[in-house]
Amino acid sequence: MTASDPSTDPEIGPHTGNAFRHPGFTFYWVARTLAHFSTQIVSVAVGWQIYDLTRDPLDLGLVGLVQFAPALLLVLITGAVSDRYNRRLIMSVCLLAEALCAGAMIALTLTGNQVAWPIFLVLVFFGIARAFFNPATQSLIANLVPPEDINNAIAWNSSGWQVATITGPVAGGLLYGLAPEAAYGTAFALMAIGSTLMVLVPRPAQKTLHQKTDWETLVAGFRYVWHEKVVLGAISLDLFAVLLGGATALLPVYARDILDVGPWGLGLLRGGTGIGAVAVAIYLGFRPIRDHAGLLMFVFVGLFGFFTVVFGLSNLVWLSILALILMGACDMVSVYVRETLIQLWTPDALRGRVNAVNMVFVGASNELGEFRAGVSAAFIGAVPAVVVGGIGTMAVAGIWAFAFPALRRARHLTGRV
Repeated sequence: MTASDPSTDPEIGPHTGNAFRHPGFTFYWVARTLAHFSTQIVSVAVGWQIYDLTRDPLDLGLVGLVQFAPALLLVLITGAVSDRYNRRLIMSVCLLAEALCAGAMIALTLTGNQVAWPIFLVLVFFGIARAFFNPATQSLIANLVPPEDINNAIAWNSSGWQVATITGPVAGGLLYGLAPEAAYGTAFALMAIGSTLMVLVPRPAQKTLHQKTDWETLVAGFRYVWHEKVVLGAISLDLFAVLLGGATALLPVYARDILDVGPWGLGLLRGGTGIGAVAVAIYLGFRPIRDHAGLLMFVFVGLFGFFTVVFGLSNLVWLSILALILMGACDMVSVYVRETLIQLWTPDALRGRVNAVNMVFVGASNELGEFRAGVSAAFIGAVPAVVVGGIGTMAVAGIWAFAFPALRRARHLTGRV
């Protein structure tokens, strides 16, 4: 290890399982949380604005698709960039680019734009910035804390992410209710602050990619994931479970047409999954999974599908919010197991490319899942689209449990690096 490795820093002292003892992680955590908080504000504002303009649930699905497409199309580039260049500066530049996209949304709103395509164009650029931001963000965490603190760092990362998921949509709904430009203006300011904080992160030790960039180095992340069947099973399980069970894109439909709760209620619905997830993330921060990790992952993915069905059938606000809370709690277990496996099993010089692949899977499960939900709702209605998706998620959990026995039998979250 080098002298700059946090695990050997004499000023930090003995390991306590507290990732915040490392100053670089603290700056990183605040910046990352602000970034996701701002993204949630933009997501709620854009969803409501698009649905107000078109009243077409298919357009809500397109909102997710245009943000996911850059991550998919650029996956070979974004991972290699994260492995070759300074990850903290990549994050800073990308946050600045996202702030500019929020500024563009302010301009569109103030000029009275009444068509959807300029909004989708801004979302494409927003998606490009996120495509480079996400692999760098996921890979940097292992450079900021030693392996002994990875579990704690992932749990707190998930907590910050989910706190932003809870409060961001609520703030976005409230701010949009005041004025659309208030929502976008807040996102602009917070993203700019996050960009500044990343510049303040001390440059950590990072094993960068030095060999010539060719096809072999570009596809190394895919090759690693394919050969590591436990990692492949965990990532693909999350992909298909959330792809089928995701209902986020249809929340504006539920808020306006089924539950009749308005923009503020949409914020509460969007934050529902985060309430359950942050509670589980905090619990895991103090009581990490010590045994039967793979089996627990399958059980909770199945429960995620079950509570998706409950949400889809509910026309009561309190029951809908409760179902979303339980969905978030179950999903958090899957996220925790998957992210811990990837961070601990992947060599640092390869981590950016592996995380680029992972983020494509995550993006497919989220943004592409929203597109799936929007298309399904356009043809069969919002309620059947959500219910069928939840049933599909339960089926996926059962199929994957038999298709990936090594993952099912995985008991401890231990690393190889």
